[in-house]
Amino acid sequence: MSKLPEMLTIGQVAERSGVPHTALRFYEERGLIASERTAGNQRRYPRSVLRRLAFIRTAQRVGLSLEDVHDALATLPDNRTPTKTDWSRLSTTWQTELDARIDALIRLRDRLTSCIGCGCLSLRSCFLHNFEDEQASDGPGAPKLKPASEGGT
Repeated sequence: MSKLPEMLTIGQVAERSGVPHTALRFYEERGLIASERTAGNQRRYPRSVLRRLAFIRTAQRVGLSLEDVHDALATLPDNRTPTKTDWSRLSTTWQTELDARIDALIRLRDRLTSCIGCGCLSLRSCFLHNFEDEQASDGPGAPKLKPASEGGT
């Protein structure tokens, strides 16, 4: 296998990272990654963008928004690629958010075992049924599905 060049075309980055061309352009527009332009105005990415893309995709897989990812990457000096230490530090700051999402998913799983996607066969026995809007005082949304940390019931 040949060694990867220091500067990669958008096609090489897409192939190596599994991130489509369109997403690469989108990430660049949002300031998540950067490229240089050739004399012919073609994008060239430093090889290190592959690790940065892996960071972005991993953060997305755990449910973080691109805004959260952007804010995290903005804390790195000189817009550099995240290291293992960076990931450890940044992921610690997301722990509370991830715990709230896990709580919400567990509550959802445990309460939907007899539900058929709110095409309920019986509203009398549905855990989510909000009889006469008695939960209106709990605020907008579905309070029975919210994480406890967000006022879920």
